[in-house]
Amino acid sequence: MQSGFRAILSHGSVLKNSVLQHVRLANPIMKPLLLSRHESVQASRIEEHGFESTTISDIMKVKGKSADGSWLWCTTDDSVYDAVKSMTQHNVGALVVVKPGDKKLAGIITERDYLRKIIVQGRSSKSTKVGDIMTEENKLITVSPTTRVLRAMQLMTDNRIRHIPVVDDKGMIGMVSIGDVVRAVVSEHREELNRLNAFIQGGY
Repeated sequence: MQSGFRAILSHGSVLKNSVLQHVRLANPIMKPLLLSRHESVQASRIEEHGFESTTISDIMKVKGKSADGSWLWCTTDDSVYDAVKSMTQHNVGALVVVKPGDKKLAGIITERDYLRKIIVQGRSSKSTKVGDIMTEENKLITVSPTTRVLRAMQLMTDNRIRHIPVVDDKGMIGMVSIGDVVRAVVSEHREELNRLNAFIQGGY
């Protein structure tokens, strides 16, 4: 998974360089003009719209109503069995954990927590509380709505996590997954390649 992230990022550079190489080979006489034009396109178009500028907020907007899935929650007093059952029913890999009563953020529980702390250790999911195996709030790695997608990907890669809470100055507002981040990066690479092709064909 970690090598997959690096492949995605390097793939984008390969695509861009391949297109530019095609430009140079297609018409060497036009090389100075094309490169100059490319530089202006890079400044005014690609950097403005490329994946480098995509933020977590953009991902959450794209998710729209489906973002509600990342807001599925359980309490610290719920059994791990019920939490995992909820994940399965809603096809998600993590749940927000809140404190009973005040509903304040307590942490998150993931499929990995279940596997490592219940299955591998031979514990009972029905008799173990979520609060006993969750990742506590003070240990959470988080991002904000303005965090760049590439920064979020780096955090997830470095810390080997697949879900990351999104918080602002008022508290937690959602959660994004590795899948959300990868889809955003792949989409932006595709759009960037399309812009470069349009540039070659005179679309700019």
